[in-house]
Amino acid sequence: MSSRVIAFAALLFTAGAVGAQTYPSKPVRILIGFTAGSSIDVVARILTQKLSESWKQPVIIDNRVGAGGNVAADAVAKAAPDGYMLLNSNAGLAISAAFYRKLPYDALKDLRPITQVAAQPHILAANPSLPVKSIRELIALAKARPGQLSFASGGVGNSDHMAGELFKWMAGINIVHVPYKGGNVALNDTITGEVAMYFPGVPVALPMIQAGKVKALGVSGSKRLGALPNVPTIAEAGLPGYEVILWYGFFAPAALPKDIVAKIAGDLARVLKLPDVQERFAALGVDAVGSAPDDFGTFVKSEIAKWEKVRKATGLTID
Repeated sequence: MSSRVIAFAALLFTAGAVGAQTYPSKPVRILIGFTAGSSIDVVARILTQKLSESWKQPVIIDNRVGAGGNVAADAVAKAAPDGYMLLNSNAGLAISAAFYRKLPYDALKDLRPITQVAAQPHILAANPSLPVKSIRELIALAKARPGQLSFASGGVGNSDHMAGELFKWMAGINIVHVPYKGGNVALNDTITGEVAMYFPGVPVALPMIQAGKVKALGVSGSKRLGALPNVPTIAEAGLPGYEVILWYGFFAPAALPKDIVAKIAGDLARVLKLPDVQERFAALGVDAVGSAPDDFGTFVKSEIAKWEKVRKATGLTID
């Protein structure tokens, strides 16, 4: 290797190190592809407040709603790789990669995983007037009334949509999907009875369950929630093998330097360990994670592969 090449490589290394040491030197924008007040938005605002305090720079949440979170993901995929526009996405990113026939970006090539910040189950929440008290009774009712019951989602291709589709397929029932422009609207129409059920994330569902505005029939994870100990998992309540986890994670444009990626991941990991953050997460029924970038990248690949298997089994695709 020539001395000129070595010198150039050293210059790049030094520039990268300086970049990480001085990052961020101006406001950072976090794009979220879902509405304000949604589960991911609630969690993100806890984290961005702490990041802003740590970085001594404004961290601004930008809700770019549309196409199941793909409008926001595409914007970040095409953004300058300087760390000043990041994506906070969820399991819908992997679902989109598996189910959409065509996307304007490639989740594995155009985005760099930074860290998984949290995980939580969905809750199968039903309108209180629906004449069922359990998952088994719901499945029996749906079989007795094919095509007459409906389930809401915050949009086509979202994690809540696929939680419903997987439930429908595994139970062998015909329930009608009704997509909304946001989870808050979907939950509201479940409360009013416009739709029979919804699979919201825990942060938005829990207050409505506690207030008696919807009834919780099951939890989509592998274990019961501490906040709802009497609500069984959907798997134990009548649909063995059913599991859907709603995870949240941060991404950057693919070319963002590794040292800046590592800094953001490390700073988020420290935020997630703060006692007041852990207390707020616990109250929301959310588990903090804080994975390393490479580990999160491996996890995202496994999630895409998992949903591709579901796509092949169900035959469902999204245009």
